[in-house]
Amino acid sequence: MVELASIGQSKTVRNYVNGDWKDASGDEELTSVNPATGEELATVPFSSAADVDEIVRTGNEAFEEWSARPVEERIQPLFRLKTLLEDHQEELAELLVEDHGKTLAEARGELRRGIENVEVACGIPSMMQSGSLLNAAPEIDESAVRKPLGVFTAITPFNFPGMIPLWFLPYAVATGNSFILKPSEQNPLVAQRLFELIGEAGFPDGVLQLVNGGPDTVNALLDHDGVEGASFVGSTPIAKLVYERAAKNGKRVQAQGGAKNHIIVTETADLEFAAEKTVSSATACGGERCLANDIVLVEESVYDEFTDLVVEEAAAQVVGYGLEEETDIGALISPEHEQTVRNYIQTGIEEGAELLLDGRDVTVDGYEDGNFLGPTVFGDVTSDMVISQEEIFGPVLGLASVADADEAIDRMNESQFGNAASLFTGSGADARKFRHEGEIGNLGVNVGTSAPMAFFHFGGWKESFFGDLHAQGEDMIHFYTDKAVYIERWPDA
Repeated sequence: MVELASIGQSKTVRNYVNGDWKDASGDEELTSVNPATGEELATVPFSSAADVDEIVRTGNEAFEEWSARPVEERIQPLFRLKTLLEDHQEELAELLVEDHGKTLAEARGELRRGIENVEVACGIPSMMQSGSLLNAAPEIDESAVRKPLGVFTAITPFNFPGMIPLWFLPYAVATGNSFILKPSEQNPLVAQRLFELIGEAGFPDGVLQLVNGGPDTVNALLDHDGVEGASFVGSTPIAKLVYERAAKNGKRVQAQGGAKNHIIVTETADLEFAAEKTVSSATACGGERCLANDIVLVEESVYDEFTDLVVEEAAAQVVGYGLEEETDIGALISPEHEQTVRNYIQTGIEEGAELLLDGRDVTVDGYEDGNFLGPTVFGDVTSDMVISQEEIFGPVLGLASVADADEAIDRMNESQFGNAASLFTGSGADARKFRHEGEIGNLGVNVGTSAPMAFFHFGGWKESFFGDLHAQGEDMIHFYTDKAVYIERWPDA
């Protein structure tokens, strides 16, 4: 187990304010627990409105000097941060497993994805450039320039505590803004270590800050006049609230919500490959991810064969402690969330779906206090069932038979969500139809999980996203800056 030396040998989580660690002053606190062992990891004191006010004011003071620095200077600490993250990747991955419950391989992959965003943000000198036009009018030249705006914040979820903060943080500071991270209070230890590395990277004090807390802390950030914009990742109901509150307060806002993602399997697909990728997509990270494809629409001619392959693949998954090499599926984040997933499984049974594989009785020797649930597979899932409509956020997979790809696409598009979908096929015509007609932000063909690389934005449509500029890539440049048009004429004397 990783020792918590990064938070001063104490097991109390702290804020990172103006280049130093500082205790939060709120009245509430939460205990962070290892999901696999039940061991208490740390106490998480919540920040008060006064704490938030201090951090925002500090960020705005730092912004004045930071935004005036040459862009080439601003990216130098990011280069150093990238190196530090790579040097400490294994340590961070082990801490992430302790903090979240996912497997070590998943933690390593998550951190790699985060580091990729730091790499992309190092290209800001080119990405921030805007257009210019000589002789736009007689004797007049015009150009557009991008300018940073001030202090931004991101409220990030428990399921990817290493990656999702890096969807935002590097772009915010590279473009010249100050940035405040509010990580999930359920597992904040990776953020603690991340900010210790940020301290080593050489960012000026106040440019990057960390505040811990719960809903009141979030509301204080969203209401503060000194915050220019907010990013959020979490469930759809909370994403709506964040979007509405931030927008009402005149802030820029992007809010990533929940999902109910589909896989379509046609009779021309490589069925064994599709079954393997389907199970991986639905059960990786315990199903606690917004890219989990957990409803599979299969052409009726291959439904029985594909279902057998999926059940066989799912039954072979090893549930256990994430630091043990043979583990495929780790622990869920909390006992409460485990019970929520179990309730969904019971709902599916009561709705009449066929329970093909029941993961509720799984046990992990030596970790009786962990929040474990095995892969669960339903067949004959109809579109009106709760388990077909609502995000479960657990290792639960539903299968349904459809006449053809047309029916599958229509059923997929009926969902209120539009986050991700994958098609397994050997037909170019089906793939083209899927691409053109799918009402989804992240589409994959013969890809189990449609996760964009860092140099593309992370898509999301309908109830899966609120806003118009997404995380990652070029969208972040637009979100964190505004354009000014410069018009000049130098007439002859």
